[in-house]
Amino acid sequence: MNSFVVKALVLAGVLIVGTLVVIKQMHVDLSDPVNMITFLGAIAIAVLAFGVAAKYMGQMKTDTATGELAEENWDGIGEYKNELPAGWAYSFLGVMIWAIWYFLWGYPLNAYSQIGEYNQEVKNYNKKFEAIHKNASPEVLKEMGESIFLVQCAPCHGETGDGLSGKAQDFEHRMSKKQVLAVLKSGQHQLMYPLGAMPAGLASGQQAEEVAAYVAGGMKGKAPAAWATCAGCHGQDGTGNGGTAPNLKTYDVTLVQHVLKHGKTGIIGHMPAFPGRFTPVQEKALAAYLQTLKQ
Repeated sequence: MNSFVVKALVLAGVLIVGTLVVIKQMHVDLSDPVNMITFLGAIAIAVLAFGVAAKYMGQMKTDTATGELAEENWDGIGEYKNELPAGWAYSFLGVMIWAIWYFLWGYPLNAYSQIGEYNQEVKNYNKKFEAIHKNASPEVLKEMGESIFLVQCAPCHGETGDGLSGKAQDFEHRMSKKQVLAVLKSGQHQLMYPLGAMPAGLASGQQAEEVAAYVAGGMKGKAPAAWATCAGCHGQDGTGNGGTAPNLKTYDVTLVQHVLKHGKTGIIGHMPAFPGRFTPVQEKALAAYLQTLKQ
């Protein structure tokens, strides 16, 4: 080993000692695996950087190029057909293996995460929230639902639930005649109710007009003859057969849950899904409040 390499390694040693001094002054706990891995990485970098630099700088002074020249050259400057240095190849392979280990097991995927801690705190809080409001009164649910609606829903649906002049669903009216006609024409399966998809074209022409007027009018008075087909899934009273199909009269909890989970696309536009955004009690509260927005 020539003196140049020795001097480089001594310099690396001085750098490592200096790092230890700084660590001691900053009271860094080397018993922490993360801190220890970082420190060992710094040592490896210092030794390799100075050692490799010294080795090749020394060779530049004494070595002469040998081997077979490649046919290509640029202005008389050619390259030798030398094999890849074994040391370089093994070093590269070692770094790749270490990087995979470090990412999967050494630190990043096993590291402390502020997002993970926050998510766990939210889950713990939601459990307490559900337990406290498990048997909330209708008044409490309505107040809670109003707060949720004003923060989460009002930006699109308006503070009063009027749909901002047709830009979003109007909660003051369960469904307009235009919306009913659109569903009768195109069908619906996005909400994923147990009874399955509503096929397109169940009613058309005058029959569709009569059904749409009946549903949009709150299903009051005598039902048209074509309503018998609809009642097979939605129930004679239109409330959804115990949650197996959409409730056409009001925004019950089941309907709210399905819309929040799957989103909704209609003639007005697209409402994205919000799965997991609310707890079961909050969904119940939101439904309770929406039912008070009837005109």
